[in-house]
Amino acid sequence: MPSDYAKSLGARLRAIRTQQGLSLHGVEEKSRGRWKAVVVGSYERGDRAVTVQKLAELADFYGVPVSELLPGGAAPSPLAPAPKLVIDLERLAQLPKDKAGPLARYAATIQSQRGDYNGKVLSIRQEDLRSLAVIYDRSPVELTEEFINWGVLDAEARRAVESF
Repeated sequence: MPSDYAKSLGARLRAIRTQQGLSLHGVEEKSRGRWKAVVVGSYERGDRAVTVQKLAELADFYGVPVSELLPGGAAPSPLAPAPKLVIDLERLAQLPKDKAGPLARYAATIQSQRGDYNGKVLSIRQEDLRSLAVIYDRSPVELTEEFINWGVLDAEARRAVESF
C-alpha cells in the first residue's frame, strides 16, 4: 500500500502531466519511449518508488523545477488555484480619497477594461496586487494587511500572498 507521501508525489506528477495536456500514452510518445506509460502511471499512483535521479529527469522532461513535483515543499504551486483577491467596492467608496485614491483609480481602470460595473466587488489577480504594492510603496504582504484593515479585502486574502 502506497504511503501518503507517495500518493501526494504521484498526485503532483499527475497534475503536471494533465496540466500539459498529456495522457500517459502521450508521455510515452512525446518522450519517444523514454518514459513508459505503465511506469509513469505507477509513479502517479504511488505504487512504484521514484528515485531522485528519475524525479529530476521527469521534472526536466516536463520542463518544471523538481520542487514543483515534491509535495509539502515551500515552493509555490500553480497547481492549486490561489485564493481570490476580491475588493469590496462598496467599502472602498466609503474610504477617504487621500487614503484609497490609488486603489479606487486602479479598480475603476480594471472595471472599465472588463466592462464590469456591478459596483459591489471586483476580483483582482496577484499581479494586480504587486502593481498596487509598487504604487503604495509597500510589500504585497504589507499592503494586503492594510487593505484587510480598511475592510476592502477579506482576511482570506492573506492566503493569496503567502507565496510572495
